[in-house]
Order: sequence, then structure tokens, then C-alpha cells
Amino acid sequence: MEIQTIGTLHTPHKELTDMPIQPKGATETQGYALLLPQYEEGLKDLEGFSHVYFIYRFHEATRTELEVVPFMDTVPRGVFSTRSPLRPSHIGLSIVRITAVRDNRVYFMGADMLDNTPLLDIKPYIEKFDQVKESRSGWMQASQDTVNKARSDERFT
Repeated sequence: MEIQTIGTLHTPHKELTDMPIQPKGATETQGYALLLPQYEEGLKDLEGFSHVYFIYRFHEATRTELEVVPFMDTVPRGVFSTRSPLRPSHIGLSIVRITAVRDNRVYFMGADMLDNTPLLDIKPYIEKFDQVKESRSGWMQASQDTVNKARSDERFT
């Protein structure tokens, strides 16, 4: 079964370089998801949630690498221990804050994806399901400030 696109993510990011690398670095960056009309009914009750997961396709990823040097490191790492777009499936994931749901649009803050990104799914963030109080971040030891300020470069284009 092929995964269907349900819509398109629209953001101010027109180029792959100098973009925020995660939603934490784009907390004030607005965007909107434009769903195909046949999926509008599926947005019912979404406005009651503060955050959602957007699952999308890295549509500008042109290659796959099993080892990459991630943005927050200088050492080659296995792609599955990174957030690199060069993964075999080219699937991305972002948790964003909903600001409004109108008709077939979901307006949000935290836009860290390229404009015109194909949207595959939306899932609500539910604290009782999703919050992990005790976790480890493996090799990634950068400070929150460093993460917030990090921007993409040409390594994944």
C-alpha cells in the first residue's frame, strides 16, 4: 500500500540552507498545512489540542546515506541515530503548536520544514501518551540555546 499525501505544508522557508533544523529553533515561525478537500472532515476536534505531530516527506532529499555528520556534531553517525533527511524513507517528523484550525487549514508555529512539503499525516500530541520524563539523547549533547540557534547548511542538499 502506498502512503497517500493528505496536503501540503506552507512555510516561509524557500531554500534548504539557513533553515531551522528543528521546531525548537523555529518557535516563532508561522506556517500552515493545507489539506486536500476530501480530508477536511478529519480536522474535526483538532483545535482542542495545543500541539500536533506533522509527518511529512523530505521531498527535496535526493540521496540516501546510512552514515551522516549531523548538524549538532562533527562525527559521522548512523542515520537512524540522527534527524537527517537522507534516511531511506525520506520521512520527517515535527511537533508544532497549533494556532488555529479553519476549514481545510491548520495554522501553526514551529515551521522547520521547507515550503511545499508534502504532508503525510497529522497526529495530536497527548502529554499522557507522549511525554517522556526520563530520557537520554545519546551523542547529542548540545545546549538548548545551541539547538535553538542552529541552522541548516549544504550538507543535506
